[in-house]
Amino acid sequence: MQAKINWFGIAGGIAVLLLICLSFYFPWWQLVVGENLVKANVSPIYTNFDFIGSSFTIPLLLALNISSVILMTVGGIALLIYSFKPLASYSRRLLSFGYKKPLYSLILFVVCLLAITLVVKSVWDLNVPLMGSAQTTLPSEMTQGATVSVLMVAGFQWPFLLAIAAAGLCIAARFYDKKIATAQPA
Repeated sequence: MQAKINWFGIAGGIAVLLLICLSFYFPWWQLVVGENLVKANVSPIYTNFDFIGSSFTIPLLLALNISSVILMTVGGIALLIYSFKPLASYSRRLLSFGYKKPLYSLILFVVCLLAITLVVKSVWDLNVPLMGSAQTTLPSEMTQGATVSVLMVAGFQWPFLLAIAAAGLCIAARFYDKKIATAQPA
Protein backbone atom coordinates (compact mmCIF):
# COMPACT_ATOMS: atom_id res chain seq x y z
CA MET A 1 0.00 0.00 0.00
CA GLN A 2 1.41 3.37 -1.05
CA ALA A 3 1.68 6.06 1.63
CA LYS A 4 -0.48 9.12 1.06
CA ILE A 5 1.43 12.35 0.62
CA ASN A 6 0.04 15.81 -0.05
CA TRP A 7 2.40 17.09 -2.74
CA PHE A 8 0.74 20.51 -2.81
CA GLY A 9 1.41 20.79 0.91
CA ILE A 10 5.08 19.94 0.43
CA ALA A 11 5.40 22.51 -2.37
CA GLY A 12 3.48 25.10 -0.33
CA GLY A 13 5.55 24.53 2.81
CA ILE A 14 8.81 24.78 0.89
CA ALA A 15 7.58 27.89 -0.94
CA VAL A 16 6.66 29.55 2.37
CA LEU A 17 10.06 28.79 3.93
CA LEU A 18 11.84 29.95 0.76
CA LEU A 19 9.75 33.13 0.74
CA ILE A 20 10.77 33.87 4.33
CA CYS A 21 14.46 33.49 3.51
CA LEU A 22 14.30 35.59 0.35
CA SER A 23 12.21 38.33 1.97
CA PHE A 24 15.13 39.29 4.20
CA TYR A 25 17.04 40.35 1.09
CA PHE A 26 14.35 41.38 -1.40
CA PRO A 27 11.28 43.49 -0.55
CA TRP A 28 7.75 42.66 -1.58
CA TRP A 29 7.08 46.33 -2.36
CA GLN A 30 9.46 49.24 -2.83
CA LEU A 31 9.00 53.00 -2.85
CA VAL A 32 11.75 55.35 -4.05
CA VAL A 33 11.36 59.09 -3.56
CA GLY A 34 13.54 61.36 -5.67
CA GLU A 35 16.95 60.13 -6.75
CA ASN A 36 17.27 57.71 -3.81
CA LEU A 37 16.42 60.51 -1.39
CA VAL A 38 14.10 58.17 0.49
CA LYS A 39 13.71 54.45 -0.13
CA ALA A 40 11.23 52.14 1.60
CA ASN A 41 11.67 48.38 1.30
CA VAL A 42 8.54 46.77 2.66
CA SER A 43 7.48 43.19 3.36
CA PRO A 44 5.83 41.40 6.28
CA ILE A 45 9.18 39.71 6.97
CA TYR A 46 11.59 42.65 6.86
CA THR A 47 10.93 46.36 6.49
CA ASN A 48 13.57 49.06 6.35
CA PHE A 49 13.89 52.65 5.26
CA ASP A 50 16.79 54.57 3.78
CA PHE A 51 16.94 58.35 4.14
CA ILE A 52 19.82 60.01 2.27
CA GLY A 53 22.03 56.96 2.69
CA SER A 54 21.15 56.25 6.34
CA SER A 55 19.27 53.01 6.83
CA PHE A 56 16.88 52.59 9.75
CA THR A 57 13.96 50.51 10.97
CA ILE A 58 10.99 51.41 13.15
CA PRO A 59 10.81 49.33 16.36
CA LEU A 60 7.06 48.66 16.07
CA LEU A 61 7.47 47.45 12.48
CA LEU A 62 10.42 45.32 13.54
CA ALA A 63 8.26 43.65 16.22
CA LEU A 64 5.52 43.00 13.65
CA ASN A 65 8.12 41.61 11.23
CA ILE A 66 9.49 39.24 13.87
CA SER A 67 5.96 38.05 14.69
CA SER A 68 5.30 37.44 11.01
CA VAL A 69 8.55 35.50 10.60
CA ILE A 70 7.68 33.26 13.55
CA LEU A 71 4.09 32.62 12.46
CA MET A 72 4.97 31.94 8.83
CA THR A 73 7.90 29.68 9.77
CA VAL A 74 5.78 27.63 12.16
CA GLY A 75 2.98 27.53 9.55
CA GLY A 76 5.36 26.33 6.82
CA ILE A 77 6.83 23.65 9.07
CA ALA A 78 3.37 22.54 10.20
CA LEU A 79 2.30 22.24 6.56
CA LEU A 80 5.37 20.15 5.75
CA ILE A 81 4.77 17.80 8.70
CA TYR A 82 1.12 17.42 7.72
CA SER A 83 2.02 16.73 4.08
CA PHE A 84 4.05 13.63 4.86
CA LYS A 85 1.39 12.16 7.19
CA PRO A 86 -1.96 13.62 6.07
CA LEU A 87 -3.97 10.76 7.56
CA ALA A 88 -2.52 10.98 11.10
CA SER A 89 -4.84 12.04 13.91
CA TYR A 90 -3.06 15.39 14.40
CA SER A 91 -2.70 16.23 10.70
CA ARG A 92 -5.93 18.14 10.25
CA ARG A 93 -4.92 20.63 12.96
CA LEU A 94 -1.52 21.11 11.36
CA LEU A 95 -3.10 21.71 7.96
CA SER A 96 -5.68 24.08 9.40
CA PHE A 97 -2.95 26.09 11.09
CA GLY A 98 -0.36 26.03 8.30
CA TYR A 99 -2.25 26.71 5.10
CA LYS A 100 -3.78 30.00 6.30
CA LYS A 101 -0.59 31.82 7.32
CA PRO A 102 0.69 32.86 3.86
CA LEU A 103 -2.79 33.86 2.75
CA TYR A 104 -3.41 35.98 5.85
CA SER A 105 0.03 37.54 5.53
CA LEU A 106 -0.59 38.42 1.89
CA ILE A 107 -4.04 39.90 2.55
CA LEU A 108 -2.91 41.91 5.58
CA PHE A 109 0.11 43.19 3.67
CA VAL A 110 -1.99 44.52 0.80
CA VAL A 111 -4.66 45.98 3.12
CA CYS A 112 -2.03 47.74 5.27
CA LEU A 113 -0.27 49.08 2.19
CA LEU A 114 -3.54 50.48 0.85
CA ALA A 115 -4.43 51.95 4.24
CA ILE A 116 -1.05 53.64 4.64
CA THR A 117 -1.21 55.23 1.18
CA LEU A 118 -4.73 56.49 1.90
CA VAL A 119 -3.70 57.92 5.27
CA VAL A 120 -0.68 59.67 3.73
CA LYS A 121 -2.97 61.09 1.03
CA SER A 122 -5.55 62.37 3.51
CA VAL A 123 -3.14 63.71 6.16
CA TRP A 124 -0.31 65.20 4.07
CA ASP A 125 -1.99 65.34 0.65
CA LEU A 126 0.82 63.27 -0.89
CA ASN A 127 -0.09 61.02 -3.78
CA VAL A 128 1.96 57.88 -3.06
CA PRO A 129 1.54 55.39 -5.92
CA LEU A 130 1.16 51.69 -5.24
CA MET A 131 2.56 50.89 -8.68
CA GLY A 132 4.21 53.14 -11.21
CA SER A 133 5.38 56.70 -10.70
CA ALA A 134 3.89 60.00 -9.66
CA GLN A 135 5.25 63.54 -9.53
CA THR A 136 4.31 64.93 -6.12
CA THR A 137 4.58 68.42 -4.69
CA LEU A 138 5.48 68.38 -1.03
CA PRO A 139 3.22 70.40 1.29
CA SER A 140 4.57 73.85 2.11
CA GLU A 141 4.54 73.00 5.85
CA MET A 142 7.21 70.36 5.18
CA THR A 143 9.40 72.63 3.07
CA GLN A 144 9.08 75.92 5.01
CA GLY A 145 7.11 77.56 2.23
CA ALA A 146 9.27 76.46 -0.69
CA THR A 147 7.74 74.56 -3.57
CA VAL A 148 9.44 71.19 -3.86
CA SER A 149 8.36 68.58 -6.38
CA VAL A 150 9.68 65.00 -6.22
CA LEU A 151 9.23 61.89 -8.29
CA MET A 152 7.91 58.82 -6.45
CA VAL A 153 8.36 55.40 -8.02
CA ALA A 154 6.73 52.38 -6.43
CA GLY A 155 6.03 48.80 -7.34
CA PHE A 156 5.58 45.25 -6.21
CA GLN A 157 8.72 43.15 -6.52
CA TRP A 158 9.06 39.48 -7.55
CA PRO A 159 8.89 38.12 -3.95
CA PHE A 160 5.31 39.39 -3.87
CA LEU A 161 4.56 37.05 -6.78
CA LEU A 162 6.26 34.23 -4.87
CA ALA A 163 4.01 35.04 -1.90
CA ILE A 164 0.94 34.73 -4.15
CA ALA A 165 2.23 31.40 -5.49
CA ALA A 166 2.97 30.11 -1.97
CA ALA A 167 -0.51 31.09 -0.77
CA GLY A 168 -2.02 29.40 -3.83
CA LEU A 169 -0.09 26.18 -3.19
CA CYS A 170 -1.18 26.19 0.46
CA ILE A 171 -4.82 26.61 -0.54
CA ALA A 172 -4.40 23.82 -3.11
CA ALA A 173 -3.04 21.62 -0.30
CA ARG A 174 -6.23 22.25 1.65
CA PHE A 175 -8.41 21.23 -1.29
CA TYR A 176 -6.23 18.21 -2.07
CA ASP A 177 -6.66 17.10 1.55
CA LYS A 178 -10.33 16.44 0.79
CA LYS A 179 -9.30 14.11 -2.05
CA ILE A 180 -6.88 12.26 0.24
CA ALA A 181 -9.56 11.89 2.91
CA THR A 182 -12.14 10.50 0.47
CA ALA A 183 -9.63 8.09 -1.10
CA GLN A 184 -8.81 6.61 2.30
CA PRO A 185 -9.96 2.97 2.58
CA ALA A 186 -12.58 2.38 5.28
